[in-house]
Amino acid sequence: MTISHITMALAGNPNSGKTTLFNALTGARQYVGNWPGVTVEKKEGKLKFEDKNLILVDLPGTYSLSPYSMEEIIAKNYVINEKPDVVVNIVDASNIERNLFLTMQLLELGRPTVIALNMMDVAKAKGYEIDVTKLSMELGVPVVPIIASKSEGINELISRAITEADVQNQTMPQKMQDFVNKLEEKISGITDPELAEETKTDYTYEYIEGIIKSAVKKPSSHKITTSDKVDSVLTHKYLGLPIFALVMFFTFFFTYDLAGNVLNGMLDEFITGIVAPTAEAGLMAIGAQDWLISLVVDGIIGGVGGVIIFVPNVACLFLMISLMEDTGYMARVAFIMDRAMRGIGLSGKAFIPMVLGLGCSVPAIMSTRTLESQKDRLTTTLITPFVSCSARLPVYTLFAAAFFPGNEKYIVFSLYVLGVVVAILVGLIFKKTIFKADETPFIMELPPYRFPSIKNLALHVWDRVKGYIAKAGTLIFGASVVLWFLLGFNMSGPSEINQSFGASIGKFFAPMLSTAGFGNWQAALSLFTGVIAKEIVISNMAIIYGIGESAGDFASALSGTFSTLSAYAFMVFVLLYTPCIAVIGVVKRETNSYKWTAFSILYQLFVAWLVATIVYQVGSFFI
Repeated sequence: MTISHITMALAGNPNSGKTTLFNALTGARQYVGNWPGVTVEKKEGKLKFEDKNLILVDLPGTYSLSPYSMEEIIAKNYVINEKPDVVVNIVDASNIERNLFLTMQLLELGRPTVIALNMMDVAKAKGYEIDVTKLSMELGVPVVPIIASKSEGINELISRAITEADVQNQTMPQKMQDFVNKLEEKISGITDPELAEETKTDYTYEYIEGIIKSAVKKPSSHKITTSDKVDSVLTHKYLGLPIFALVMFFTFFFTYDLAGNVLNGMLDEFITGIVAPTAEAGLMAIGAQDWLISLVVDGIIGGVGGVIIFVPNVACLFLMISLMEDTGYMARVAFIMDRAMRGIGLSGKAFIPMVLGLGCSVPAIMSTRTLESQKDRLTTTLITPFVSCSARLPVYTLFAAAFFPGNEKYIVFSLYVLGVVVAILVGLIFKKTIFKADETPFIMELPPYRFPSIKNLALHVWDRVKGYIAKAGTLIFGASVVLWFLLGFNMSGPSEINQSFGASIGKFFAPMLSTAGFGNWQAALSLFTGVIAKEIVISNMAIIYGIGESAGDFASALSGTFSTLSAYAFMVFVLLYTPCIAVIGVVKRETNSYKWTAFSILYQLFVAWLVATIVYQVGSFFI
């Protein structure tokens, strides 16, 4: 009996190539959400293979199925409770001994399983000789060698997985049954759970060692690999940090000078020079009311267009972040930053969420659950939003181009550096006050460097840019309509903008911002609405001033309310103040505390005001 609809779970260690395989199989045909009841990302994809319809479920990357972290619990519960038709276990052939620990635990669960022996090219470069047939006999399940980054062996892997899934009432392989029986014998009579777990782990590694001796030949001496040679420079005690700074500077140079601004200008010209005038002419031709023309042209096109034109800059930034992730450099960043992070009581691993925060603070905060201690997770959650996310990029791009023409990359780079510095300083204060605790050891695998797949890079960038565009088409679209109403009406009906609801809100908050140099209602209202989404800061200003989104338009319109110094202080405030509602929501879910959520909102607002005020007041002595 065969089935035409197959659920296939992908399981594997971090850095084993699981995501690369998932992307190679599903391409853009994937759905990203959260596992029910938790905020760990869940990916599902669809694949048509011959006459079969496959649903691929990408389980969280994990080193084991011990119930200590959310990822381990999710992976184990899914295999046990959801009973996928087949489990594809991705194993890094170049690090096979460590990877097989998870393999043994998966096989214990008794589901049909196929081993995808990935990175065979890397294993060969290390001098490993793997007898795939022997390995399959030792494990009692099919083993298929693949190179996921080059799509080699993937068709055979899927074919073997389908064959395994088609076998009904499959029993545990005899080899595995013998291992389980011996394991139970080893721990029988042990009443201490920790000792029992330690005994199981020791015996499992002994068993794996026997498999390795039987099926794998390793070089007699350690071979210096290309990754080792590159690491001797990139993770050097003294050179590592300056090189990382140069990498980040080039990221912003690429985002602005090499690609972003060229495409940005073209898109700006298209929206302001073609879309807006065409829409206005079309509405006038059909006799539309003035208020409707204003809503569409000034509210919707002006608001949404003010965000859309920055898609090239955002795409360039995400491309550089994806390159760092896919090449393996991101893991080195954690190693490089370990010493600095130790100064605030955290390990270098805590810097990974901060780097991920360059894209978006939501997944960055979610990634803190990989940290070992609750203190580390909470500290990192509270300081990560200071690292500037891509949503703030439109504000920097426009203000830097308007007030610092020709020096945009230096201004924006300084803001990103300032965000990291503030995060570290605040973390140091936390260490000395509310989060006193012993430091946790830093243990992290450095994967080999890899040439990124163009296809995977394109998928990563598109997935993130798609989310940015979707936000512009939904949240920012709705906010633009609401802002148009707030700026055009008051309790008496249609009004001048200075007498509108929006102006009243802005005038209420404006005095609080005067010490930072931008105590006008327009800036205050823009910052207030920016809590919904930081991109709305620019949308709001475009609507308030009734201008296009070009740097020249903004420089002209804002010259009366902003100086060069106050413009920079404004960007500093945008960098540091309370993040968007999506981030606030994930802080609540991750901390499971209204107290810590409220604390994060208020203290970040205070830090933003304090630093922006210092910048403006100290800068006033020199400018």
